[in-house]
This record gives sequence, C-alpha cells and structure tokens, in this order.
Amino acid sequence: MTGEDEGAGHRARLRERLLRGGPDALLDHEIVEYLLALVIPRRDTKSLAKRLLNEFGGIGGLFAADAEAIERAGFSETAVASLKIVNAAALRLLAAKIKARPILNSWDALLDYLRADLAHLGVERVRVLFLNAKNMLIRDELMSEGSTSEAAMYAREVIRRAIDLHASSLILVHNHPSGDPAPSRQDIAVTRDIVEAGKRLGIQVHDHVIIGADGHTSMRAMGLL
Repeated sequence: MTGEDEGAGHRARLRERLLRGGPDALLDHEIVEYLLALVIPRRDTKSLAKRLLNEFGGIGGLFAADAEAIERAGFSETAVASLKIVNAAALRLLAAKIKARPILNSWDALLDYLRADLAHLGVERVRVLFLNAKNMLIRDELMSEGSTSEAAMYAREVIRRAIDLHASSLILVHNHPSGDPAPSRQDIAVTRDIVEAGKRLGIQVHDHVIIGADGHTSMRAMGLL
C-alpha cells in the first residue's frame, strides 16, 4: 500500500468516527487534521495539525488567530480559509443564541459567544452591545481596536451611538490579550464615566465584561458599577 493510500484510509477512518460518534469522537488535532486534509489531500496533515495547535496554544487560539498569522506559519490561503470558516460558523451559531432571547436571560450564552470571539485575540478590542427596552440585542458593535495592551473607549462616543440606535441600555465588553481579565484602574474609571453619562440620558449600563484567556470578569458582579 502506498503512502497516499494509507493517508486516504486514515482520513476515511476519521470521517467514519466523526459521523458515527459525533464531534466528541475526535481529538483536537484530529479535527484540525481532517480540515487540512480536505484542502491538502496528498500530505500527511497530522503533523501539520499538531504543529499549529502547539504554535497557537490550542484549538481555540488557532481558530481565533488572524489569517495572516496562520499564513506566516507556512499555510496557503486556501488552508487558512478552511480554518477560518469553522471559526465564522461557530461564532454565527453562538450569536444566534443571544439574538433569540433577552440578553439578561441568556447570560451564559452571551459569555460563551464573547469568549469564543475575544479570549484569544492578540490585540485589545472594545465592543458594545446595544439593547432595546426589552433587553433584546439591537447591535453588537466594534467600537475600537488597539494594541496588545490598550484600546480606546470614550463615554461620549458610546452614549452618542446608543442615542443613534435608540438603545435603552448597553453592555460594555473588551478583552485583555494578556489573558488576565482583572479590570485596570483605567477600565474602572472609563466605565464609571460611561455610567454617569448614560444616567443623564436615561441609558443604563448593565455591565462591563472583560474577557481573557484565563476567564472573564463582570464589573457589576465585582461591585464596581
């Protein structure tokens, strides 16, 4: 049997395990291996998958990684797209769960979505979830993107956008690329500025959630709002 035949047989066994046993039947490297095999059919993708997982710190970090970073690891645009489409599909699925019900009644689903989107990013992003009077999501908006340690968040811009969208309330979200989700002094100060600005116009800030690879923090749960 040739190496190519052995590879085809191995991929067939992975496919059978997936279809019969569901996603839990495959290890992380086997999921990545199978994805890569779809676009790199004549190579042993097992070693490639393990290298990627090691380089990006696991399957979450890999799927959330910038396309350019994966390309720099030596992969074609087609191979990168096969990984990024999985990330896009997962985020769409998680986002659908928070759009169907009031956000405050779907808190665990919201955290799952935010962790999947932000926990492994290499730069800091500020997101604001604008809600209507029934706490249904109007818009999930990226307000700014910064460096590995800082992204701008301005009370005037956040509240102006809430007015434009006719939002009754909002949830602030940003990530810490360091992995530590503990709020900084600046995080606390800016949040309080936004809370006070919102109060003057009847716009409530429900929470400020900080996401990191090590977990998340809720500033409301910490008593900081």
